[in-house]
Amino acid sequence: MAAGNFNPFRIVAALYVNRYLLGQLIKRDVLLRYRGAMFGVLWIFLSPLLMLGIFAFVFGQVFQARWPQQQEGLPFWLILYSGLIAFNIFAEAVSRAPSAVRSYPSYVKKIIFPVDILPLVPLGAGLVHGAFNFAILLGALAWTGNLHGQVLLFPFLLIPILLLALGFSWFLAAWGVFIKDMTQIVPLFVQMLMFMSPVFYPVSSVPEVLRPIYLHNPLGAVIEAGRAAAVGASIPWAPWVTALAMGLATAILGYAFFQHSREEFADVL
Repeated sequence: MAAGNFNPFRIVAALYVNRYLLGQLIKRDVLLRYRGAMFGVLWIFLSPLLMLGIFAFVFGQVFQARWPQQQEGLPFWLILYSGLIAFNIFAEAVSRAPSAVRSYPSYVKKIIFPVDILPLVPLGAGLVHGAFNFAILLGALAWTGNLHGQVLLFPFLLIPILLLALGFSWFLAAWGVFIKDMTQIVPLFVQMLMFMSPVFYPVSSVPEVLRPIYLHNPLGAVIEAGRAAAVGASIPWAPWVTALAMGLATAILGYAFFQHSREEFADVL
């Protein structure tokens, strides 16, 4: 592998140069998903709103569930929703990554096309949906009387997950070219990972012998930090910084692996 592929500044510069093309591909991806639907792109807003309404009814009215040691008056479903926002961005990017390159064989065979931006398209689409989810979270916090300034840190706290998703997307996009089964395998692992991460429960509820695993899980660290920002609690910065370092390392390694593998893409496709 070329040494330049491990240079984070070179990676950022390459993505910046192709920012317009990447933006157009993300826009196309999002619009195609809702093309032909009666409500069109309004589903970007309606889907998370309906999901939040179902959470409020099932967990608030039917189960009347409460978060362990949760603050008085803060609905369980809002705490749960804040964790899902972070995880869903990662899940959408990683689940679709194996087909990110394979779906565009005509682009791959064009020498001048920057193939390395294709795995970023699912991540960009996930960010678009995540932005609407966050807007709904703000509205729900305001509606329940729990809105506060610390929640504005929520997008910043997602950086480690974005880097982690970026690295895995480059890895999986490259593998997906050679191994078709990746498109079936990865979504299953992502679904398993959702239950193995503190999305539906806090780390404090995990048996003490397993807590070190959860504390060193970058997904778990970011979900816990984002949830703390959403509810106005103290943010656990130490695990978050560790997750940031792990996310950065994953992104650099993923990019290097993708660049090393891309020379064979055209032959396979």
